[in-house]
Amino acid sequence: MGIFKVPMPKNEPILNYAPGSAERAVLEIELKKLKNNPVEIPMFIGGEEIKTDTKVDIFAPHNHKLKLGFYYQGGEAEVQKAVDSALQAQNGWEATPWEHRAAIFLKAADLLAGPYRHKMNAATMLAHSKNIYQAEIDAVCELVDFFRYNAYYMQEIYHNQPGNAPGIWDRLDHRPLEGFIFAVTPFNFVSINGNLPSAPAMLGNVVVWKPASTAAYTSGLLMQIFRDAGLPAGVINMIFARGAAIGDTVLKNENLAGIHFTGSTAVFQNMWKTVGTNIANYKAYPRIVGETGGKDFIMAHNSCDQKALTVAIVRGSFEFQGQKCSASSRCYIPQSVWANIKDDLVSMTKELKMGDPEDYRNFVNAVIDESAFDTITKFIDYSKNADDAEIIVGGEYDKSKGYFIEPTIVVTTNPKFRLMEEEIFGPVMCIYIYDDGEYAKTLHILDQTSPYALTGAIFAVDRKAIELAERTLRHAAGNFYINDKPTGAVVGQQPFGGGRASGTNDKAGGIQNMLRWASPRSIKENFVPPHDYKYPFLG
Repeated sequence: MGIFKVPMPKNEPILNYAPGSAERAVLEIELKKLKNNPVEIPMFIGGEEIKTDTKVDIFAPHNHKLKLGFYYQGGEAEVQKAVDSALQAQNGWEATPWEHRAAIFLKAADLLAGPYRHKMNAATMLAHSKNIYQAEIDAVCELVDFFRYNAYYMQEIYHNQPGNAPGIWDRLDHRPLEGFIFAVTPFNFVSINGNLPSAPAMLGNVVVWKPASTAAYTSGLLMQIFRDAGLPAGVINMIFARGAAIGDTVLKNENLAGIHFTGSTAVFQNMWKTVGTNIANYKAYPRIVGETGGKDFIMAHNSCDQKALTVAIVRGSFEFQGQKCSASSRCYIPQSVWANIKDDLVSMTKELKMGDPEDYRNFVNAVIDESAFDTITKFIDYSKNADDAEIIVGGEYDKSKGYFIEPTIVVTTNPKFRLMEEEIFGPVMCIYIYDDGEYAKTLHILDQTSPYALTGAIFAVDRKAIELAERTLRHAAGNFYINDKPTGAVVGQQPFGGGRASGTNDKAGGIQNMLRWASPRSIKENFVPPHDYKYPFLG
């Protein structure tokens, strides 16, 4: 026996995939293999691969003709089987020593950073239409960081123990939650896909995991990594099913212990409403952890570094086609600054090449599917027809081959313009130009414009301007950036999450999130208990 310590985590180094590099050569091989070998992706329930009569094809977003494979879609029977399998695994997994649970996910980290690295990157490029650098950061480095840092945070939680009075030993038992966790994951980040089921599981919880249908391809690969790492059957059960097949079976189950969610605000609110309606039926109050929408901002002061502001707008808005919860989609710029940067911003945006992620000259690729394409382009069409807005660059789109939308910048004279308020989740930035003397007023407008509060950035050199923005916008963003784009949070450095309509702000990538999946039990042991009921004051 021993008091064990996990290896001190460090952020996984990012490979550059430069022309002629060894990693580029291996990646090319993996891309070719995956394109030539479509895969079938079963559900994974209780240690078994589950197949049904319903097969759903998977195509690359940037090339409708490139079939990557198909996944099997389940119904109520498969969902119930997943719940039952999780509950059957609960006692054994909870009793597994913490260091062995940690070892499984630390091994998963090394498998992903090593033998699975290039295959996962290739899969992310093909199925999510991310360029190689974005795939490397998301699908490999960030997820490896999640596994390693979460194991460290788990150790820190267990290490946190209370003080003791003479003759007493007080200790905290950090138990898993009683029941199962329902993990609902999005398409846009493979790292979130892997973190939401694994973070609760690491602390001894069992999980029913529903990935987005548009993330089935990489989810199947993640499940293979979990299996290769030695995860016992039933601890994480991966299902593909429609919402109608899940509602009663999962959300109304008396053993629902928690929800770990990333997705739309509307879906999260409906799930919370269902839990509230059924609150008296659960064995324990479910923990609800969610990261939802965003209307992320960039605020500029007239003292700002104008070149840095320009680059931040382009990167923050158009990397991964704006399909990030943290992507900037509204910007407030003083008149004097706008007069200097407008031409450079338009020119820089026009330089962005768009197309297949296998063409390494392309900065922008396709949005995830036709539904997203149609939603985003409606915002562009709305802007084209608006009297109080002008598209100054981009605005074109085409889905004949893939779901391509040009990086688009809209300038509005109305700070409450629709594109300043509503989440777009695509490569569209809306800019409002304000008078230099109305900086403080514009900060308040910004704060009151959108229901979301996920990420935001302030660009200024004037320290008083920074201080005022930090104070005025204190509740406007859970991740606040000073002279940097509002995207790119790093595990262990900037724990991620926001408030208001953006979620519960439980900070993925920090110890705060891990604490949500533990239920502390205080244990008091008295070494010399009293033998007389009388207190001294009784004389």
